[in-house]
This record gives sequence, C-alpha cells and structure tokens, in this order.
Amino acid sequence: MDLCDENQEPPEDTRPFVYQCRLLLPTRTVNHLPHLLRRHLKAIRSRWRILPPGRIAVIVLAVLRHDQRLADMAGGNNVSESTVRRWRDELIALLAAQAPRPDRALKKVARQGGEVVLIDGTPIATQRRTDKADRRNYSGKHHRHGLHFLALTDERGRLIWISAARPGRTHDNTAARQDHVLAHLRAAGLEALAHLGFRGLDNDVLDPAIVTDFHATRPTSSPQARRPPTASSPSDAHRSSTDSPTSKTGGPSPSSAPNPPAPPSSCAPCSS
Repeated sequence: MDLCDENQEPPEDTRPFVYQCRLLLPTRTVNHLPHLLRRHLKAIRSRWRILPPGRIAVIVLAVLRHDQRLADMAGGNNVSESTVRRWRDELIALLAAQAPRPDRALKKVARQGGEVVLIDGTPIATQRRTDKADRRNYSGKHHRHGLHFLALTDERGRLIWISAARPGRTHDNTAARQDHVLAHLRAAGLEALAHLGFRGLDNDVLDPAIVTDFHATRPTSSPQARRPPTASSPSDAHRSSTDSPTSKTGGPSPSSAPNPPAPPSSCAPCSS
C-alpha cells in the first residue's frame, strides 16, 4: 500500500461517526458573534455562505472553547478543513477589532471618577511547539510554554483592557514599554499599582505613574555583623579615656611611659 498517496480514503471497515456536544456559553456571546458576522458580510457584499452565520458562529465557538480539531468539525458539518480555518480566523479578527484601545479605556476610567488602575502580566499555558518558536514561547519564570498577556483592571478588578499575545518569555516591563502604557497613564491622569516586577519602568521619583511596593533589604551575612557586642571591663574603659592624641599617632604617651623605680625601703636600725 502506498502511504504517500494524496487521495487517501478511509479503510473499508470504517464509517464516519458524528456526535453532539453541549456548550455552556452566555446568550450574549452566542448572539453577538452572528451579529458581527452578518454586519461583516454586508460590508464586504458577500452574496452567500455555505452555512448561515449562526451555524458558523457555533462551529467557531466549539473550536475555540473545546479546542476541537478543524478536520473533525469540518467532517461533521460537510465542509472542508480550510473553510473552518477561514471562519475561525475571520471571527477572531472581528472580535479583536471590538477590543478597546488602552488610551480610550483609561480615559473612560478617569471620566467615571477612578484614580488608580491595576496592571499585571499573566502567562497563558499552551502546547509545546516543534519548530524554532519553541524557545520564544518558553517562560523561564513559570517553567512552561505559553503566551504572555498584559492586562489592566479597575480598582475592583474588572478587566478594562488586555494586550495582544506575545511570546511567553516576554517580561512585563518589555510588554508595557511596547504598548506605551506609561504614556497612556500620564495622558489620562491615572496611576497604576503594580508588583515589584515593574520596578525600573517609571523613573520619575517625584510624580510616578506606576507605583510599586518597596523592595525589602536583605541582612548582611558577614560574621562581623552577626557577632554580638562584647561587654568592656572598667579597666578598658579607663584606659581608653586616658589615651592621649599622641598615642594614636605613634608617639609616646604618659600611660605607656615606664614607671619610675620605687625608693628603697628603710630598714630597722642595727643594734651595736
């Protein structure tokens, strides 16, 4: 049997099997995707699609939510794998166009009376790739493969903006610089609370736009610092107080001069 035959057919003793699954999705999401697709088809003046927009949206949601194989979803709906791939990429682009820009999201928070936002970067775990992009998606901090996202939330933790996907090895400061988060914060008049990983992003000490926690100083490990102070004796204290400045320069001092010889003791008179 030729394994390289392009017209591969299933074996004779097999038959296609189609099963159903249930997706627990919000009603707003299910109604929003077909609405976006209908408006897009009207804008590009597309005459028809092999399936209605509602059916296309359900197929794409199944691919994105449960990570179904494109070939499996295509076989169950009597379409080709390339058609499902095109639908998936098309709806992802439509959803990405609906995402708010960082400057508009921050200005909206400022208009609502907000003063600070929260900023943090998070990795999303993915499968390991087999090409050269494998090293770019590996995070040495989290020890796994994935993609890096930078997110902004309000004071209550509600998401207001999220960045595009970057390789997993991207640092939080690098992502913030590429998205010009610091400039958007100053333009909106807001401050961002961040963890110690964002140190060095904002060097303005007087009016910082990104406020981080203080870095705890580590105690020194030298033996002199760990040695407890010894109690000095009264004689040592008296000796140090009587030292003259000449003793520090190497000259003789009164305390270091030799004592004069004691006078000879008188003996009792001899009897004659």
